[in-house]
Amino acid sequence: MADNSNGALAAKLWSYCHLLRDDGLSYQDYLEQLTFLLFLKMAEERENMTGEPTPIPEGYRWSNLSAPAMTGEKLEAHYRKTLEELAKASGMLGLIFRKSQNKIQDPAKLRQLIIELIGKEDWLSMTSDVKGDAYEALLERNAQDTKSGAGQYFTPRPLIDALVDCVQPHPDEVVCDPACGTGGFLLSAYQFMSKGELDRDEKRHLKYHALRGVELVDGVSRLCAMNLFLHGIGPDDGEYEPPIRTDDSLRNEPAEHYPVVVTNPPFGKKSSITIVNEAGETDKQAISYNRPDFWTTTTNKQLNFVQHIKSLLAQNGRAAVVVPDNVLFEGGAGETVRRKLMHECNLHTILRLPTGIFYAQGVKANVIFFERKPASETPWTKTVWIYDLRTNKHFTLKQNRMKRADLDEFVACYNPENRHERTPTWSEGNPDGRWRAYAYDEIIARDKASLDIFWLRDEGLEDSANLPDPDILAAEIIEDLQSALEELQAISVDLAQTPGAQERRRNANTSQ
Repeated sequence: MADNSNGALAAKLWSYCHLLRDDGLSYQDYLEQLTFLLFLKMAEERENMTGEPTPIPEGYRWSNLSAPAMTGEKLEAHYRKTLEELAKASGMLGLIFRKSQNKIQDPAKLRQLIIELIGKEDWLSMTSDVKGDAYEALLERNAQDTKSGAGQYFTPRPLIDALVDCVQPHPDEVVCDPACGTGGFLLSAYQFMSKGELDRDEKRHLKYHALRGVELVDGVSRLCAMNLFLHGIGPDDGEYEPPIRTDDSLRNEPAEHYPVVVTNPPFGKKSSITIVNEAGETDKQAISYNRPDFWTTTTNKQLNFVQHIKSLLAQNGRAAVVVPDNVLFEGGAGETVRRKLMHECNLHTILRLPTGIFYAQGVKANVIFFERKPASETPWTKTVWIYDLRTNKHFTLKQNRMKRADLDEFVACYNPENRHERTPTWSEGNPDGRWRAYAYDEIIARDKASLDIFWLRDEGLEDSANLPDPDILAAEIIEDLQSALEELQAISVDLAQTPGAQERRRNANTSQ
């Protein structure tokens, strides 16, 4: 390829997706197949370049797949067998190929993908920026496909970068994301930690040990692992532990603790699993995590993630966590979590996020910044600083995308170099200032210790001539409706588990 820029490479990779969509492949299916083949090709390139043995077992390497005689049904059968064998491996190899399946039904198109797209490139000769950024561009395109649901795993990069600029992870620290999706937070942390001159030990730490992520879904785990791998992060073989593991983060009390946690846990309030009851009916069952390190037991997974992240942090560790509005004002378990969080941690900053920035719509979100502290009789939180980036701000995913520059004022106000020296932009003389402080006593006296605080005059509510564009209003209405629907679905799950619910359904089916 003459132009090996990340844009040109992403465009070429994406063009093959359209070819395969004719056979019913989704964007995510295509990305998975691309991941398998890229890994095999790069493993062979590395062996040829360095002479070091490849982790790929004989018979299942790139050269076997790309052999001239490998066509038609023979190619399809061998590719399927290759995926089955590599899924049994450990380490990075097993992580990439776990539960892998061939989704390409046409052997001719599989051959074309192997020979014409993957095979014609020398992937190791490209810089990590080129191939890594091209792959990340594909992940974002996948997130834009609302049918795939992949948007829930993708946080806007300008927001991620701003949060990492605030928490400022050091090259010798370990950063954890317990809901890592496709790895955006981990990748941004890596790039921040890579700045400046690093010695050999720091570079080794950064490549193999500095990043740790957990993802619930196998398919997303492999995309995350490949995203990091293409950026030069993680082991080539089984010598080191992969940076990502597939698991339910909330299942157990953490065995390790980290100085930095940055994350955007999945949207949606309820944790649930699909079960098959005695009558063979499929049902949803809400999950409560009864952990000794949690302040309260609840099925609200956002509140559970806040509790889990507090447990994940090392003493004086710092966190930046994206949460929906309900975490800031909900009663019951929500109030318990807020009061405990402010007592046992220093909850020092809240960023109110604008609408229209997430691919997964339906939730108004915020970022809470806090530090874990030792046991104390008095609350560690003294002052909560709030920056309102929502009121009178209107972003969309196409016409008016949020840029990193839109967060410059917040990062400057946050003052990561010296967080204890901050200056409010709001005052009686400047009522439009977006940055102000609230004392702990003032917050704790509010109904349910609510942190859902705003003070700016909403121009859209007061001046009908100054309403946002119709597409922005429509997007906000859709978000509110989707949020309401999600609440109703959660209530439905709870009602389905009430005593006698299954018996009533069986009686209703019998009467029909």
